[in-house]
Amino acid sequence: MSRGHDDKICSSCGRRFAWRRKWARDWEQVRYCSNACRRRGIDAADRDCESFLIAAVSAGRGRPVELGELAGARDEPERFRRAARRLAHQGRIELLQQGRVVDPAEIRGPVDARLAT
Repeated sequence: MSRGHDDKICSSCGRRFAWRRKWARDWEQVRYCSNACRRRGIDAADRDCESFLIAAVSAGRGRPVELGELAGARDEPERFRRAARRLAHQGRIELLQQGRVVDPAEIRGPVDARLAT
């Protein structure tokens, strides 16, 4: 339970995480949901995935593009999912499942992406 603290979005993976007592003194500075995400951070390859994803979605001209197909071409599916979640939280793209826009922190399974409207 967050006890009045708002949830945050991890800067690395784009997932939502909640306040924890161990972060009480420095909650405002917490950016990552786990040690693994803190170690991973966001590197040039992550930014490259974001650029590639934006270019591919832009080329789709409004039609959703399947994220799995893009990731398969680069053989980095989890890196693309993290990039897609970050871009969706920034409002640059929308993630869809079964034709409906979904919360990027909650995606599971196959997902499509399109430019934000």
